[in-house]
Amino acid sequence: MSARLLKKVLKEKELVQFQQPVEEDDEEGDGGSPDSGSVPATNPFDLLNDGQDDSDQENEPEAIDETSKGDSNEKQALVKSVSGAPGSSTSSSKSKKKKKKKSKAVSTSNANKVDERLDEELEMLSLGAKTSGLRAGAVENKVANSKTRKEFVRPAQVSSILRVDPKHLNPENELRRIFGSKVVKSIEKDSQASSSRQVRGGRRGNHHTRKTILVSPSEHWHRWDGSLTMEFLETKEGLNYFRYTYSPSYSQAQRAFEAAKAIHDLNGIASILLHHPYHLDSLVTMADYFKFVGEHQMSADAIGKCLYAFECAWHPMFTPLQGNCQLKISHEANKPIFTTLFSHMRNLDRRGCHRSALEVCKLLLALDSDDPTGAMFCIDYFALRAKEYAWLEQFAEDYRGDNSLWLFPNFSYSLAICRLYLEQEEESSKESSASATKASSSDLMKQALMLHPSVLRKLVAKVPLKDRSWTDILKHAFFKSEKAGSPSLDHLINLYVERSYLIWRLPDIQKLLKDTAMQVMETLHHNSSEAEDWACVRKQVFSSDKNEYDYLMVSDFSDMVATLPPENLQEFMVDPRMAQPEVQNGNPLGNQVADGHPPAPRDVANRNALAVLVESILPWAYYGDPENDENNQVEPDNED
Repeated sequence: MSARLLKKVLKEKELVQFQQPVEEDDEEGDGGSPDSGSVPATNPFDLLNDGQDDSDQENEPEAIDETSKGDSNEKQALVKSVSGAPGSSTSSSKSKKKKKKKSKAVSTSNANKVDERLDEELEMLSLGAKTSGLRAGAVENKVANSKTRKEFVRPAQVSSILRVDPKHLNPENELRRIFGSKVVKSIEKDSQASSSRQVRGGRRGNHHTRKTILVSPSEHWHRWDGSLTMEFLETKEGLNYFRYTYSPSYSQAQRAFEAAKAIHDLNGIASILLHHPYHLDSLVTMADYFKFVGEHQMSADAIGKCLYAFECAWHPMFTPLQGNCQLKISHEANKPIFTTLFSHMRNLDRRGCHRSALEVCKLLLALDSDDPTGAMFCIDYFALRAKEYAWLEQFAEDYRGDNSLWLFPNFSYSLAICRLYLEQEEESSKESSASATKASSSDLMKQALMLHPSVLRKLVAKVPLKDRSWTDILKHAFFKSEKAGSPSLDHLINLYVERSYLIWRLPDIQKLLKDTAMQVMETLHHNSSEAEDWACVRKQVFSSDKNEYDYLMVSDFSDMVATLPPENLQEFMVDPRMAQPEVQNGNPLGNQVADGHPPAPRDVANRNALAVLVESILPWAYYGDPENDENNQVEPDNED
C-alpha cells in the first residue's frame, strides 16, 4: 500500500510541476521531512532521466522499500508539501535558498538533456536510422548518411555565372518594361477572352493551378495529374544529379502515342491528350503542328503545358536556378525537357523578350554541361540583344576557366561587339580604368577576322551589306574563300551567321567591321606570314575531319518559321534529325514528293468500309488516282 501511495504522490507532484512551476521550486526545498534520514537525498524525477548511472538504477528498489517503512505522518507531510498546504514542514531560510538554487540548476540541466536527446532522435529519424539499439553497422550508416547530407546541402563548387534570375524568366515583366503596363494589360485581357472562348461549352475546372517559375499557367489548363516525378541519383563534385520517371499510366499513353505516330494519326494523338493532358510527346507534336499551320499562340500554349508538367514534378531538393543540378540527357526520360526549353527560348525570342530568353538559355546550359541543344552557340546573341555586355565578358572568362571560348566563331565576334558597347558606356560615364587592362574592340575584331575570315563573306551575303567597299574587301585573297577547311568549323560558322546576322545591321558595328577589315588587309600586305600562323591555330583547334556538331540543325537557330499547308503535313511528326537526307536539305515532303511522284496508295482490299471512310478524312491518306489505276496495274507487267 505504501509503494502505491508513493507512486500516486509522484504523479500528483508531476501534475503540479507543469501547473505551478514557481511553487514547485519552493516546495522541492523542503520536500523531505527531518525524520526521513534513511531516504537518499535525490530528486524523485531523476528516475525519469535516461542518463542516470547503473548504480542509481540498482538502488531504486531499496529506496522504495525504505520509504514504505515510514509512518503515516511522513506520508501526510509529503502530501501536504506537494499540495502546498500551510502546515508543511520547513527548514531554515538559508538551506531553503540553497536547495532552491540546486533544484533550479537540476531542472535546467534535465531540460537541456531532454532537448539534446530530442534533437538527436529527430536527426536520426530524418536520416532513416533507428532511435534505439544501434549497432556498429547502423552507426556507420548514420555517419555515411550524414556525410552525404552535408555534401548535398553544401553549395556546388561551380561558377555562379549560370545562376538564373527568376524575375527575368517571366516575359510579362520584360514586356511591361518595353511597352508599358497598359499595353500588356490590354493584351492579357484579349488572351483571357480567347481562352474563355476555347473552354466555352465544356465544364470549367474548379481548381487552382500551381504557381510556377518557368511559365505562368492559364486558368483553363487541366489539373496536374502527377504522371511525372523526379528522383535524386547522386552528388558528385558538388553537383546534384536527377532524372525524371514516369508513372504506369504515362507509359500506357506513351505506347498509344508510338502506335499513332507510326501511322501518322494526328487524331489519335489528340485523343491521347483528352485522357492524358500532360503527355509530353503528344504536346510537343501538337506544338509542331500548330507551328507549321501558323497558330503560334496555340503552339506556345502546348509548350507551356510541357514546362508546367516538368516543374510540377520537380524534386524538393532540385534547385536548377542555382546552377548546381544536372539532368543528363543520357537518361531517356530527361530528353523532352531540353527540347521543350529550347522551343520555349525560341518563342521568347520571337516575342522580343531577349532577357527572358537569355535566362532560359543559361538554364539549358546549366542542366547539362555537355550542352546537347547548342545553347553555347546562341547565348552570346541573347546577351547582346539583352544588353548584358558585362555579363557576357564575365561568362567568357569564368565558364571554363581557361579563357578559350573566344576560339569559337560566335564568341570571337560577339566579344568584340561587346567591348565596343562597353567602351561607349565608359566614354559616356568618363570611366576608363576598367578597360585599361583589356584589349580594345578593334584588337578583338582583328583577332576574329584573322582566326575566322570566312565569316565576313557570309555576313555580307546574309545581312546583306551592299556598299561598294565590301566588294573591294571581298576581292582580297584572304577573304575570298567561303570554307574554313574544317567541317566542324564550317558548321559553327553557319550557325553563327544564321543566328546573329541581325546584329550586324547596326551602323556602328558595320563601321567597326569595315575599318578592321582594312587594317587586316594592310597588315597582311606587310607581313603575309601572319595569315599562316592564324591558319595553324585554326587547324589545331578544329582538327577533326568529321562534323562534331552535326546534331545541331541550322534551321533551329533561324528566325524563319517553316509553314506548310495541312495536306502536306504527313511527315511532320518525323524527327528531322532522323529523317532522310532530302528532308534535312530543306524538302520536308520526302523522296516521293520530291521526285514528283505521289506516295504509294493504301490498300483497301478486304477492309472494313467504315474504317476506310474514316481514314480517308485524314489529309495524308492516299488511295491512288482512279483514272490511272489501269496504267498503274499494267506498268509492272510491262516492265517484267
